[in-house]
Amino acid sequence: MIANLMIQEAAQATTALQDQFSEVFTGGATAALMPFTALAVGALLMLLVDIIKGAGQLRPVVVIAALVTSAVCAFGQVGEPAISVLGGTYGVSTVTALFSMIFAIGALSAWVYGMGYYEGKLKEFCGEHDMLLLSAPAGMILMVGAQDLLVFFIGLEILSLPLYALVAFRRDRHDSIEAGLKYFLLGAFAAAFFLFGSALVYTATGTVNLVELASLFQGDVARTPIALIGGALLMAGIFFKVSVFPFHLWVPDVYQGSPTPVTTLMATGTKAAAFGFLIPASFLLPPAATGIIAAIALLTMAAGNLGALVQSNVKRMLAYSGIAHAGTVMLVMAAILASGGDDAVRDESMNATLFYMAAYLFTSTGAFGLLAMLEREGEHMITLDGMRGLARRRPAVAAAMTLFMLSLGGIPATGGFMGKFYVFMLLVKQEMIAVAILGALFSVIALGYYLRVIVTMWMEPLAEGERAKLAPQTLPASIVTAACAIGVLALGLMPNLLLDLLG
Repeated sequence: MIANLMIQEAAQATTALQDQFSEVFTGGATAALMPFTALAVGALLMLLVDIIKGAGQLRPVVVIAALVTSAVCAFGQVGEPAISVLGGTYGVSTVTALFSMIFAIGALSAWVYGMGYYEGKLKEFCGEHDMLLLSAPAGMILMVGAQDLLVFFIGLEILSLPLYALVAFRRDRHDSIEAGLKYFLLGAFAAAFFLFGSALVYTATGTVNLVELASLFQGDVARTPIALIGGALLMAGIFFKVSVFPFHLWVPDVYQGSPTPVTTLMATGTKAAAFGFLIPASFLLPPAATGIIAAIALLTMAAGNLGALVQSNVKRMLAYSGIAHAGTVMLVMAAILASGGDDAVRDESMNATLFYMAAYLFTSTGAFGLLAMLEREGEHMITLDGMRGLARRRPAVAAAMTLFMLSLGGIPATGGFMGKFYVFMLLVKQEMIAVAILGALFSVIALGYYLRVIVTMWMEPLAEGERAKLAPQTLPASIVTAACAIGVLALGLMPNLLLDLLG
């Protein structure tokens, strides 16, 4: 009798659970999650490929298939109506779909540049490396589509945990292990800030859903000290990921110590994912914080550009450059707050952020990818002294690096110029003229170190003992470099190619 009752209760519980799942996975949830699912399945297949004897040769097939499938599924969502799935905790729109494409393309580029990068005993762990590399963009996709604070946190951890391991992947190098430890410890503090802030926001409002929070923060319900402190802690956790002042000090050491292909993914995807969530969640800050956010953005640009001016290691220089670019995108937040949270301005700001990050994807991926190729000839090759006379030994590499430096500096006819143009145009529309002028001046300072790299490659003589030609670049890496160069020029000369997709 008791056994029958237990069986009936178990059956009822199972039926109830099935009903809950059927309610959650409705309204196109399966199709909406396909970019994420493709990467998750690819990561699981990578584990199988790595443990099945003789299946190692399938590793490149699995990686490429998973990333390409994810990008194709994301592109299929472009132009479709925005929907919310999983009980309103996850949303898909044209913007999130394009962000997902950025993540997949960035991960694929990083993987290609990583071919042949690892040597010796590290080759034995390439299966684990590729599984982690597939997991990171899956977390990015979850972050940018999150409409719930807890879903964003889950995506943040799916992104962060693989990166902690990837940063320290080169266990034969002390600086790589040190970078992984620094990133892990500081990332743990940032996660704690975010969770504590979420708890405070939930205490004040009774919800962690962004749609509900947006309506509450428009009134006086959530304008309590506990809600404002919670929102500030949330932002602090996200500011760490986008590396804005004063949460930027970890970036140079971590970027320099990381394997360069991993740095490529961190420099592009992580920032894009965090900003993709930060812009819609900007309502967590009151309009009175406009001046504070503008000051943080300008200080970030100053810290990044002034720090880069004194660097002789080009990889570390680009790390400081990434800080400055994060400050530029942060100006978009100031424009949103200055408008009082106007929905039209927020949408325009999201489009400007997406365009900026797309241009930065091609530019930064190409620059770091070329450094990964040069680093295979010795770590001294990624210093200014090692790059002296590079144009004489490898003119194509020097030409591509020149284009990427010009784009990072915001020179016209490049994607970097158009990205900065849209950001500063937003500030002008909100009558933040002084902020726009200061931002433009800090961008001009950046030309000092970008042009120094160009002068070193083209105008300085070869360093002693560096007259031998470099080893040839692999064909896949050459194709990715060419694609990045084309992307930089296409976004600079024909920006409507991307803007028309945004509508």
